Amino acid sequence: MIKVLTLMDNVASENKALSAEHGLSYWVEAGGRRFLFDCGQGAATLANAHRLGVDLSCADFTVCSHSHYDHAAGFRDMAEAGCGGRLLYTGPGFWERKYALNGIKYTDLSAGFGEDFLAAHGVEHRVCSGLLEVADGCWLVGDFPRTHKFETIPERFVKGEPPECVPDDFSDEICLAMDTERGLVVLAGCSHPGILNMAAKVHESLARPIYAVFGGTHLVEADGARIAETVSELRAMGLSVLGLSHCSGAAAEAYLKSAGDVAACHMAAGDRIAIR
Repeated sequence: MIKVLTLMDNVASENKALSAEHGLSYWVEAGGRRFLFDCGQGAATLANAHRLGVDLSCADFTVCSHSHYDHAAGFRDMAEAGCGGRLLYTGPGFWERKYALNGIKYTDLSAGFGEDFLAAHGVEHRVCSGLLEVADGCWLVGDFPRTHKFETIPERFVKGEPPECVPDDFSDEICLAMDTERGLVVLAGCSHPGILNMAAKVHESLARPIYAVFGGTHLVEADGARIAETVSELRAMGLSVLGLSHCSGAAAEAYLKSAGDVAACHMAAGDRIAIR
């Protein structure tokens, strides 16, 4: 049995006691462990956990899918409050500065903390560069081959130090795959490398069908043809359930509602799933 509870999402749920803001955070119970997958952008994620009766001080560890602030900056608040566990998993290159470049200005999108912060709060850092088991039947997956050429990264995303920045390839991004009786359940943070590139790596590495995908698919800027092809190729990997969050976009949600190819939902703050 795996259980996933959305602590933070862009969209408010029927639970009006909870905050909604640009970001993502899931509380996961799987493989005999309890942990955070992404932390949102700040203290509102902690407040939502409190409202939902989730004690984040009991976390075994935290996973940050990549170092953009809306997924990782909230870890500072977690650690300062004694929450999130004493172990942080990331992908490689997590400490590189990330920016959005608009003309001549660079907007810092980074997590806002570094290795010195982890040391000061007694947090161990471990890096997943390919496939790493973190609990029984639960793996972090990274290093995604770019096999689907139409899954491109917007040019505004760059990394490094201005003015010597380079295009961000999001080599730091990782996802979570959890085994169930029905197949793999995948949690994605923002899918900057492409949700199909990521799903294909998970599918091939673990040699199991992908039953469900939850999280940010970064289809917010995709046209109808790309959305349809994405769903079609995910179905070919075994997909039956798609739970969109954060950066997935209204067009993708509308397509899923009209097409009826897979069971679909939006995972807003306070929404929970449980799968055997």
